Amino acid sequence: MTFDEVIGQKETKKRLMQMAEEHRLPHALMFCGPDGCGKMAMALALASYLLGESAMLKKWEHPDLHFSFPIVKPAGATSETKVVCDDFVREWRDMLLASPYFTMDRWLKRIKVANQQAVIFEAESEALIRKLSLKSSQGGYKVVIIWLPERMNVVCANKILKLLEEPPMQTVFLLVSDEPDKLLETIRSRVQRIDMKRIEDHDIEQALTEKRGIAADDAKRIAHLASGSWLRALEALDADNENAEMLELFKTLMRLAYMRNIKDLKTWSEDVAQLGREKQRRMLAYFSRMTRENFMYNFHNADLCYMTAQEEAFARNFAPFVNEHNVIGIAEELEKSMKEIGQNVTPKIVMFDLALNMIMLLKQK
Repeated sequence: MTFDEVIGQKETKKRLMQMAEEHRLPHALMFCGPDGCGKMAMALALASYLLGESAMLKKWEHPDLHFSFPIVKPAGATSETKVVCDDFVREWRDMLLASPYFTMDRWLKRIKVANQQAVIFEAESEALIRKLSLKSSQGGYKVVIIWLPERMNVVCANKILKLLEEPPMQTVFLLVSDEPDKLLETIRSRVQRIDMKRIEDHDIEQALTEKRGIAADDAKRIAHLASGSWLRALEALDADNENAEMLELFKTLMRLAYMRNIKDLKTWSEDVAQLGREKQRRMLAYFSRMTRENFMYNFHNADLCYMTAQEEAFARNFAPFVNEHNVIGIAEELEKSMKEIGQNVTPKIVMFDLALNMIMLLKQK
């Protein structure tokens, strides 16, 4: 994969190539930025740049390129069962070949998992240590790409920390993180952070016309809606995407909370509790975005809003109920719920508590 295949991000590309050419590349980089900005694509492009073009690399099978990523234990596995990323490497490579822009949801569907939270286990760090103890098969760099290092369990994180403190010769670690603040401070202090911005609208427009054959006017509309995310641009092309389901859940929650219908809110929370933790996290993130969009809708400035026609239709009546008196409270409540889901708190309790608190928050005018 070349840097040219990464959508937009010209400044980051230039910076990375310059560091590599001037031999100033640190042993560990961490790519951060909003969803859909191309963090993994940039890491893959840099890895390809360091390792050189080869037939093996085109299939992501290069012996000096190692991947670590969140996985799940198979059904029936015990606490003693050791699971490593190599157990899922075929599915991982297939997904990368399909597109370097993807989500956790797409990865979980690829490995046919719905209700488990994916984690990077201790056994993975041990396997990585063994791999890096060997010399480079091609006589050059060894590259390790860790997707979502914040999902490493504590033991794994501490072992990876030791690798970062004393890296093997000519080894480069590329961390791709969605939530870097959840990483150990000691790990964050040993990597050079590369903050990537949202993709410029004109770059998304160009990619839509060149890669997808979209008409210029439609590409411009989708690029604005995407708000700098190639993933959201692709979602806008998909009429049957998950956002439609999320919007209905959001509308139901807000309408029932406004009516103070506790009985139906309890039913809503029980239904949502069946979705699985990963989907619940995505749902709460969507609710947070809708809260922001409805608040901004009150300013009547189209350039500030990034909603589909269906979302905007609901916002016309609902937006006044998200105001300066409660917008921060709603956002904090959703963030708290997302954190509790990540900590394995019982979903029924989390969602019903959210629903009850939403009644109080919507009363504030």
